[in-house]
Amino acid sequence: MLDSTLPAGPVLNVASSLTERTWLWRTGCDRTAFAITQRHDIPEIVGRILAARDVTLDGAADFLAPTLRALLPDPSVLRDMECAAARLARAVQAGETVAVFGDYDVDGACSAAVMTLFLRGLGCRVIAYVPDRMAEGYGPNAPALLRLAEQGATLVVCVDCGTSAHEVLAVLRGRADVLVLDHHKAEGLPPPVLATVNPNRLDCTSGLRHLCAAGVAFLTAVATLRVLRSAGAFAARAEPDLMGLLDLVALATICDVMPLTGLNRALVTQGLRVLGRRARPGLAALLDVCQAGGQASVMPTAMTCGFGLGPRINAGGRIGEADLGLRLLLCEDPLDARLLAERLDAVNRQRRTMEAGVLESAIEAADAQMQAGHGVLLVHGETWHPGIVGIVAGRLREHFNRPACVGGAAGTSIKGSGRSVAGLDLGAAVIAARQSGILATGGGHAMAAGFSLEAGRAADFHAFLCERLPSHPDAARRPHLQVEATVSAGGAGVELADQLARLAPFGTGNEEPVLVVPDVRVSRADRLGNDGNTVRAYVQSEGDGRRLKALLFRAGEGRVGQALQDRSARLHLAGHLRAESWNGTVSASFCVVDAALV
Repeated sequence: MLDSTLPAGPVLNVASSLTERTWLWRTGCDRTAFAITQRHDIPEIVGRILAARDVTLDGAADFLAPTLRALLPDPSVLRDMECAAARLARAVQAGETVAVFGDYDVDGACSAAVMTLFLRGLGCRVIAYVPDRMAEGYGPNAPALLRLAEQGATLVVCVDCGTSAHEVLAVLRGRADVLVLDHHKAEGLPPPVLATVNPNRLDCTSGLRHLCAAGVAFLTAVATLRVLRSAGAFAARAEPDLMGLLDLVALATICDVMPLTGLNRALVTQGLRVLGRRARPGLAALLDVCQAGGQASVMPTAMTCGFGLGPRINAGGRIGEADLGLRLLLCEDPLDARLLAERLDAVNRQRRTMEAGVLESAIEAADAQMQAGHGVLLVHGETWHPGIVGIVAGRLREHFNRPACVGGAAGTSIKGSGRSVAGLDLGAAVIAARQSGILATGGGHAMAAGFSLEAGRAADFHAFLCERLPSHPDAARRPHLQVEATVSAGGAGVELADQLARLAPFGTGNEEPVLVVPDVRVSRADRLGNDGNTVRAYVQSEGDGRRLKALLFRAGEGRVGQALQDRSARLHLAGHLRAESWNGTVSASFCVVDAALV
């Protein structure tokens, strides 16, 4: 049975769990929850979760069944969109050569693929280019831009970059027009190019600041198609199917940690359906590679993208060939796609090995900073590869619930990446540090940023971040875990899991609901996988004959994993309830995120 009451204080009085977190109720308006439950004929728990996520009575229908028809805005609300769409339409009508300049992460590869496929489908010759992380760094660089112009590009489209490249983009003046399709934070006037479409421009009032670059590219394609349609370009031929590009938009939105609310929710929901049709050879091959590793389901989910596809596409840009991910996305031959997918998988395995070697030292250094009372973490190492520091920063953010920046050596400089927590704008802080002269380069968005600086300025940068971001919501208390409801082991079945799945896709801004299964004992437990890093346990509530399968991933030698293997312990378990299909049988699994001793 679900417990529908939410008493005051910590959940089950858990003030310090085995991961040293306080369990707190996530609450919303009871009247709104009841009204949503009644109007949409859904279980009470679903209505309560919706209300806790600030979903209104009138907005619940679009949340439960998000559609682009209801949520897609007029692209012209974005500043410079009409100018950008008109220029792209002219390029299509004239059959120009267009260069698409991307980035080496998932959003950069996906946004470049969106524009490349869109323009090629309309007859343009497109040169797709991704800079090398180590040799060229992030964003446009003059030598590469000039080479693209020499190859005949009369229009250069910068995707997921370019907003802050004022001086560099000026080298194309008189040689080629430039469009910037980006989402990174701007710090002043846009660059002096034909158009800069960026919802995070200071003068953009679109309200779409949570779009990733692939989302901006998709809206640009929509606007361009509208211009071409008005000009009669499709009188004798069919219009391209833009919906087929949404698998790329969904993948980028998830992997760039954009909020899965509003328009993003519709883009991802539809995009996952497109991904499930496996029409893109590169992503179909990569799904197969993930499946071989036990990381993909029959129907792709946000987890498939975030933990399966994304890290592999990222791996090429981190420590391998920068354009390997984009080449996979553009590949049309299934055999070639399989080879590219396997190469990315191999590079990703290498990346994981490198990451494991850095993470232990990074956690030790960050823990010392936590003990010293720092609200922001900044660690760096001379042997740490700059291509993996962003992943390590994400791990530190998860572990310590603090904004975390991690740097790797690059000569006498440090190149690094940071990851933030909800409510603290790391990108703005990094830009401010660069403007103050502490950083050589720096930029990003609220949840992620990149930077470089002279090694001797690391302490100055750390002090600046701690002063700039002092108001972490948990700075003066123990990190907490938000709990939606409690459920017995016997009540945590497939039916409830299916109801909770109606709230998917899950991610930033729409986290997967956390339930607590109270007072259980372990009847059996074992470790799975070649490295034994997953614990599978079967638990039962007192007096309840039904067992529930509990899984703990990345268990290591942590306290939660140890407790799940202790048959004498009584535990409260916190985690996510999911329905899983295996060999035609559907069963419920409880994915543990925390535990507490009773």
